[in-house]
Amino acid sequence: MSQATVKVTLVKSTNGRLANHKACVRGLGLRRIGHTVEVLDTPENRGMINKAYYLLRVEG
Repeated sequence: MSQATVKVTLVKSTNGRLANHKACVRGLGLRRIGHTVEVLDTPENRGMINKAYYLLRVEG
């Protein structure tokens, strides 16, 4: 059984953002604007995505 994944892309800068929002972006593995990672669709990752939703683009 394969795990469900979500593609997350950083579309806005983390400069001047709250420290815990920056930490969530780094925790997802995103490093720079335009960087895309594929993460497992778990409640922990969903929580980080929801915290910094305004910086990210989420696909499927």
